[in-house]
Amino acid sequence: MKLICDRPVLSEALAAISAVIVTRTPKPILQCVRLTADSDCLTLTAYDQEVGMRYRVTHVEVSQPGETLVMAERLTSIVRENTDETLALETSDDLLHVRGRNAHYQIYGQNVREFPPVPDFEGEPDFRVPMAKLVGAVDRTVFAAARESTRYAINGVMWEWKGKKLQFVATDGRRLAWTGFSMDKAAGSDGKAIVPVKTLNLLAKLRSEPDDVIDVKLEPNQLLLRTPRATISSVLVEGNFPNYEDVIPRDCTRTAEMSTQEFLSAVRQTALLTSEDSRGIRLSFGEEGLVLSSRVPEQGEARVQTEAKLKGSPIDIGFNPMYLLDALKVCQETVTLEMKEPSKPGVLRSGPEFLYVLMPLTLS
Repeated sequence: MKLICDRPVLSEALAAISAVIVTRTPKPILQCVRLTADSDCLTLTAYDQEVGMRYRVTHVEVSQPGETLVMAERLTSIVRENTDETLALETSDDLLHVRGRNAHYQIYGQNVREFPPVPDFEGEPDFRVPMAKLVGAVDRTVFAAARESTRYAINGVMWEWKGKKLQFVATDGRRLAWTGFSMDKAAGSDGKAIVPVKTLNLLAKLRSEPDDVIDVKLEPNQLLLRTPRATISSVLVEGNFPNYEDVIPRDCTRTAEMSTQEFLSAVRQTALLTSEDSRGIRLSFGEEGLVLSSRVPEQGEARVQTEAKLKGSPIDIGFNPMYLLDALKVCQETVTLEMKEPSKPGVLRSGPEFLYVLMPLTLS
């Protein structure tokens, strides 16, 4: 293998694919990246036996096709720290030579044939969506997915497609985030899948253009995603996702409308005086707007006032400020908070395509 490549583009590709690499594993081969050069492209491949990625780099001049397998962390650091515009990569025996203008590195390679096969995207997609819309939907839901390994069925975001409608739902049992949008063309058939958080976080690391489209294909226990630069394969989360529609309150009697940025700022300020034992903040809605307050015994108190348009009778309700902030960061310019009683879940809405259900905290 012998080629010259654009260093910044290669560095970007290695940064994206490194998110697949596992740092601790009994199989050191999984800490490697496979480099495959053909006539006009360099393909980087990484795999952890659950999630795989192929990343195509086209800013290359290949004079000799071939492939090699090297430790990903070493190559990533070398390419990142170099300052040249281009780098030369060449294999010789078991070595990968990386040459810049004033630097020469030799990295010992591994046996390429020992690298496990990585599922690839074959055939037609089940549906296609604008990448910007898909990444936006993931951003509005992935933060609410469970992180505890014991709650396996909700350790991901549930995708559900019916006709032209594509919906995304995530929950950890204390909150639930929902979003969705309409596709230009209906999917070939209805379906659903629970996609792991790690897989979804990879999407945010892929560079994309405004008009990029992503292909989606569902296979038995496998999801395949294809962008103009990369292909991602992922096993699916097993189990039955909860019936999320039963969780969404339909009988709220109070609604407060607020500026997202003002509400977010007020929550942040109030959260400054919370602790592990006193983590809740009080939201007091009344005719004069919203007063947020918090208290840490023997340390101090906080009180912040902001504008809110309340429909319904006044109410005091408590929430975890971190959970509020997670949702407010992905909201549009205004939000509405629907409530019934201090002991009932609140519903945060922003536009027609985002809904967030949040369990309240009991306040003393």
